Amino acid sequence: MKTQSKEFFPGVSKVQYEGPSSKNPLAFKHYNPEELVEGKPMKDHLRFSVTYWHTIRGQLSDMFGVGTAVRPWEDGTNSVQMAETRVRVAFELLEKLGAPFYAFHDRDVAPEGKNLRETNKNLDAIAKVLKAEQKRTGVRLLWGTACLFAHPRFAHGAATSCNADVFAYAAAQVKKAIEVTHTLGGAGYVFWGGREGYTTLLNTDLKREMEHLGKFLHLAVDHKKDIGFEGQFYIEPKPKEPTKHQYDSDAAACLNFLREYDLLNDFKLNLETNHATLAGHTMQHEMEVAIAAGALGSVDANTGDMLLGWDTDQFPTSVYLTTEIMLCLLGMGGLTTGGLNFDAKVRRESFEPVDLFYAHIGGMDAFARGLKAAAAIRKDGRLAEFVKERYSSWHEGIGAKIESGTATFKELEQYMLKKGDIRPNVSGRQEFLENLFNEFI
Repeated sequence: MKTQSKEFFPGVSKVQYEGPSSKNPLAFKHYNPEELVEGKPMKDHLRFSVTYWHTIRGQLSDMFGVGTAVRPWEDGTNSVQMAETRVRVAFELLEKLGAPFYAFHDRDVAPEGKNLRETNKNLDAIAKVLKAEQKRTGVRLLWGTACLFAHPRFAHGAATSCNADVFAYAAAQVKKAIEVTHTLGGAGYVFWGGREGYTTLLNTDLKREMEHLGKFLHLAVDHKKDIGFEGQFYIEPKPKEPTKHQYDSDAAACLNFLREYDLLNDFKLNLETNHATLAGHTMQHEMEVAIAAGALGSVDANTGDMLLGWDTDQFPTSVYLTTEIMLCLLGMGGLTTGGLNFDAKVRRESFEPVDLFYAHIGGMDAFARGLKAAAAIRKDGRLAEFVKERYSSWHEGIGAKIESGTATFKELEQYMLKKGDIRPNVSGRQEFLENLFNEFI
């Protein structure tokens, strides 16, 4: 394949931190990787990851039009040779951004062949190139996953398909994807049920489909143990799109599913802001639900458009949003195997290669500002102290007895008969707290 230069992004140098006063659009204003926040370098708090599917493979098409992306390195094919070139494009971008991680679907990085055997051979060939580039650059794989939704064979789902042969194919595909992730030293592996749901209940045996999904995940856990893969397994919630209802609809639904099928010890959640929006929740809500269960593992860093009712996958620019996210993450002790994965795409109108850099720089800066604001809120202490004081009646007396499990209904009745009545005595002070939060933004 011919290219105009040895570089795929010849007009972009390695992005440097230049500080808030910089006017350079290809420099970080707030993300300073080595800057210490709560005693840890910013890069270790944030663990940024770039997605292969949107950033390298995305053509900026939508349901109303073909792709607009200008990608000079593309030759119009989906050959193995073209896939090798895309790896080098990806790692040049990763190096220049200084992003420590990337993530992929199996079909992002390698083309399907005429059968599963040939497809696996293609994936093995590209995995060797990925491994060489990881070694050369030091960039690591945050997580891998399998694309079980794009091909027509998955029209009725994958693990939840009405066709047992599709279940078997999906199992073989996930087996290979886990093995490749293991070979590449991936820190985790994600299950996202793009078509694991239904469009109408008129043709759906819901109980059977959910049981099949539970069996599928148990088989994956068994294989993970068989090959010695120590990466974290994740489930990524999403309520709809492309189906009307997906079985991994939100954090609470995922946790309930994992408990019902005895999988909670083997999985954590990978949460995404735009999916939270589609579920009718805030990202903070989804994170707190997962954290309460000890099950938050990783974050897809994006946002949606509140005026559009679909998964727009925009880069995060709201410092208010990133501060809320980082306040949750700092409160739980930070990310370990997971990271902040930019599952986001540039707009269809932003079609030049350099726009990929503007988008990632903006998202990384937004999260850096959110990290610093969240750390400042924690250091200030007023927010945490207010919440603590609001629940002060539970710290001793009857509250402590209820929480310890030693109180009975009879005892509580006697307590209230003696007390007589009670009125609200603690203001929620939402407006005061919102003002306090805004002091740090």
